[in-house]
Amino acid sequence: MIDKRPQPDRLLVAEIYGEARHRARWRDLSSEEETAAVAELRQLADGRADLLAEVAGILEGAREGEPDEPLARQAAGLCRRAGPTRRRYRPGSRRAGAAGHRPPSRRSRAA
Repeated sequence: MIDKRPQPDRLLVAEIYGEARHRARWRDLSSEEETAAVAELRQLADGRADLLAEVAGILEGAREGEPDEPLARQAAGLCRRAGPTRRRYRPGSRRAGAAGHRPPSRRSRAA
């Protein structure tokens, strides 16, 4: 399979991968170490959450079952924490949009 992404994206993926692996340790990171690692990954990614997610997937998928899997999982976790913060969806907590728009009902229409 040929990777058709732009060369800068491929280089950035490699750079993020290397930084995440460099920051991961065989022990739990201190809060200072984790904060510094996440900040560095965010700076490298420069808003490219898609690339952070890709690297996290590569780290976890490629090292599964290998002796260094715990290290790769920690590096992947750093990539996930460096991504954008997200809100969790809670059933029953739909909010109306800015203009009060509500999504259409799922009721079937009578023909």
